[in-house]
Amino acid sequence: MAFEVKTEILIHSTPEKVWSILSDFDNYPNWNPFVTSLTGDVKAGNKITVKIEPPEASSNTFKPTVTAFEVNRKLSWLGVLLFRGVFDGEHKFELTDNGNGTTTLVQSENFIGILVPLFKKQLDNNTRRGFEAMNTKLKELAEQK
Repeated sequence: MAFEVKTEILIHSTPEKVWSILSDFDNYPNWNPFVTSLTGDVKAGNKITVKIEPPEASSNTFKPTVTAFEVNRKLSWLGVLLFRGVFDGEHKFELTDNGNGTTTLVQSENFIGILVPLFKKQLDNNTRRGFEAMNTKLKELAEQK
């Protein structure tokens, strides 16, 4: 079973500025309403520790593996519950330079595994709202003069 949560927001700022906020992991507790902590050496292939706090849901801390870290473009990681195929989630932040001083941020997560149907409603509600809250706050920060 597979299920994707995908959100998108237009930010009136450069990819460099958006990336500088997105990749300032030490500052997440100060502004990020969804990913409230991200620690570790964020490089492709490395494990990191991520704490998420979806709206109206329990917080969760997990240790995903970074799958991509491309400055000003993309950050992604893969989290696995117990072992592959049970409940896996690949989370992505993708920045697109629109060439006019704006950046499109796509935040998505593709969930795969036998437990996905049990969590589909929560993912589509709480997780999606968490993505949207984070996107909105990132937009506010990046658009500040």
